[in-house]
Amino acid sequence: MKQKIGQSGLEGSRIALGCMRMAALDTTAAQEVIASALNHDINFFDHADIYGGGESERRFGEAVKTLGLSREQYLLQSKCGIRQGYFDFSKEHILSSVDGILERLGTDYLDFLVLHRPDALVEPEEVAEAFYQLKKAGKVKHFGVSNQNPHQIALLQAYLDQPLAVNQMQLSPAHTPMIDTGLNVNMKNSSAIDRDNGVIDYCRLHHITLQAWSPFQIDLGRGLFMGNPNYKELTATIEKYAKQYALSSEAIIVAWILRHPAKMQAIVGSMNPERIARIAAAEQVILSRSEWYDIYRSAGNSLP
Repeated sequence: MKQKIGQSGLEGSRIALGCMRMAALDTTAAQEVIASALNHDINFFDHADIYGGGESERRFGEAVKTLGLSREQYLLQSKCGIRQGYFDFSKEHILSSVDGILERLGTDYLDFLVLHRPDALVEPEEVAEAFYQLKKAGKVKHFGVSNQNPHQIALLQAYLDQPLAVNQMQLSPAHTPMIDTGLNVNMKNSSAIDRDNGVIDYCRLHHITLQAWSPFQIDLGRGLFMGNPNYKELTATIEKYAKQYALSSEAIIVAWILRHPAKMQAIVGSMNPERIARIAAAEQVILSRSEWYDIYRSAGNSLP
């Protein structure tokens, strides 16, 4: 199933394939992963210049060339701005990064370029000039950000001549600060702590597509929540619905993200063709409101 991505006018799959781990594959295996995604209506591929030190992009470029795919068959997104020990949203770095990304991917343009995490030293005028030059040269069609709060987005948007299309944020049933705050307004518990300035509502109001990354993880340091002894109830609840709907646990987790009315994209990073097929089945089910909240509460979240 496709959906509009921000105000870009482009339609992409609601499930996107994150290619961070593609550097570990040979060209044949990469072809199988890409083919599995496309065969299951996943046409949106997410990269970053730092993934595998650039090798993930290179391997993807080699694979799509060998597959003989036309550029119109898929949407490409990549990210830049993370350097060794610091962030860099300077005009020079953005421009040089995109040239490297395009060379490695073997393409003339990106559908989306995303700034990778916030840069405390960002100068929005420089970013705007870089975006203008990239758009004018036909190297990038649309732009976005990742892990940014509403004020950071609004500051940058004030200098741009086109709306930002996406914002990547971490979200899983075990990582829900974006949701917790909105449910605990004016409460004195820890869930009421505002960690993102209402980013879900902001993105909905401004028609920015939220891209949920790491949907199967607790966080980057603690790994997967399924089977984790601290998330026994969440595991059991997801397995219950997996059995009920005759789907995999991965599909239920992704269905939980897709159920949110913000019309998020779920970015999944599997490099296993069979697992990609299982995940894609998430679109076969729309969880009920009570089922969605059941999964949310089983992760240890209490409703006020």
